Amino acid sequence: MRLVKAGRIVDDVFVRVPDDAPVPDGVPVIVSAARYLADAAAFARRPGPVGVIWPNNRNIAELAPHLDRLALVALVFPNFRDGRAYSQARLLRERFAFRGELRASGQILRDQFLFLARSGFDSFEVSKDSDADAFAAALARYTVFYQPAADDRPAVARRRIARGVSPALHAAAQ
Repeated sequence: MRLVKAGRIVDDVFVRVPDDAPVPDGVPVIVSAARYLADAAAFARRPGPVGVIWPNNRNIAELAPHLDRLALVALVFPNFRDGRAYSQARLLRERFAFRGELRASGQILRDQFLFLARSGFDSFEVSKDSDADAFAAALARYTVFYQPAADDRPAVARRRIARGVSPALHAAAQ
């Protein structure tokens, strides 16, 4: 899998550790949700960055008490039609204030890149190098949004208020 961050392909510094393998020292690791929760205290004492792969059929609130110790949360899209990870991403960013890396993992399509970013994802596992260009184009295509979202881009109304223009006055002038 290729990793896309900031619209380009980058090397993934995290090592995925299977449940039955020892956790290597000195490198950032990603472990399964079950493994992390079974030994959260040991992972909290670990000196290197830790990430967790969180399935979309598991309650994200279970992860909330551990978010301050996690560098990365990878949310899984088992197929492109299953959007539960979008909701998990919004909850992580907006309700639980997670500021670490939020990664989209699994079956994601080019058409979903902008929606993933708006939901709070900032890195994406993709299967083709050409998807990096498509991702950058998707992010650059739209610069103004009407709806607030988890990506912290200000919505039109907030931008107008910041400039001293009342949204109601602007709408009446139209």
